[in-house]
Amino acid sequence: MLKNIFKRFYQDIGIDLGTANTLVYTPERGIIINEPSVIAINLRTEQILAVGHEAKMMLGKTPPYIAVTRPLTNGIISDFEVTEKMLKYFISKINEDRFFFAPRPSVIIGVPLEITEVERKAVEDAIMSAGARRAVLVEEAMASAIGAKLPVTEAVASMIVDIGGGTTEVAVISLSGIVTSKSLKIGGDELSKNIIQYAKEKFNLLIGETHAEELKTKIGSAREQEGGLEYFIRGRDLLTGLPRENRISDWEVREALMRSIWLIVDAVKSVLEITPPELVADIHERGIVLAGGGSLLRGLDIALAEATLIPVRLADDPLTCVVRGTGALIENLELLNTVALPSSRDI
Repeated sequence: MLKNIFKRFYQDIGIDLGTANTLVYTPERGIIINEPSVIAINLRTEQILAVGHEAKMMLGKTPPYIAVTRPLTNGIISDFEVTEKMLKYFISKINEDRFFFAPRPSVIIGVPLEITEVERKAVEDAIMSAGARRAVLVEEAMASAIGAKLPVTEAVASMIVDIGGGTTEVAVISLSGIVTSKSLKIGGDELSKNIIQYAKEKFNLLIGETHAEELKTKIGSAREQEGGLEYFIRGRDLLTGLPRENRISDWEVREALMRSIWLIVDAVKSVLEITPPELVADIHERGIVLAGGGSLLRGLDIALAEATLIPVRLADDPLTCVVRGTGALIENLELLNTVALPSSRDI
């Protein structure tokens, strides 16, 4: 009874602070924020003009005094002050309906596998400066596996491949711990850059990041698709400097993406090579689970299955696996105490 009364004066939230998107979860309302990790700031007044979807629409379209930035690179904070402002904005949105008392939340947040102590401290400091009373860090691969409802606490292997905006995390999990893992600085953003570079080299056409992402979503694939798809790309001709459009096919986009795709496949193979044989047998039987926005690329699951000879399936709602995993940990403090990373403040 007393515990329930005190619960009204504080709250726990889960955050997936991703390179591409930031998601926020509360036990009462589920996922309440799902916005791009983009912020627009007026450099003259230091005023925040827009955050999330609204700020993303401004990319590449602003005058010099407005900076539109993505403060995270490869899952790591690259601009501390901007990240703090973005987190403060999202946390304040949670408390919009609280007129008299806005409690300082305890935050569970996912971080990349190979994060350094300095980078870990930067995440904790940003969360605390944004208004949290406590920051608990959990590896994204573990949170993603929990969000995908894999049996991480059991003595069987669960293999997760989480392809986010800035990183790809490959991990084999058993008995609430990561047994073997690998992290690549390749994700959805890198795939978009591959398309930009391909358009430069093949068509002498400079296209924007947003247009490349749209192209990847519309006709991008990791494996040959039936029927074939085409799309028009629009940008600036590098020879004349004038606007131009060019037709591009799905096989050309696939050609642009294949180098990065095979690096992801090789990372999965390298993790399997160092995994104990008993766990490899479990993975062969139970399969590999794909999570993260990058896993939505057409045919990626089939390409990975063909390369590893292991069944591969897509997690339910792969974009939200990490934040749903942090939400599940809010409800399971015993598991949270087991999987949480040591705080840099305690070292």
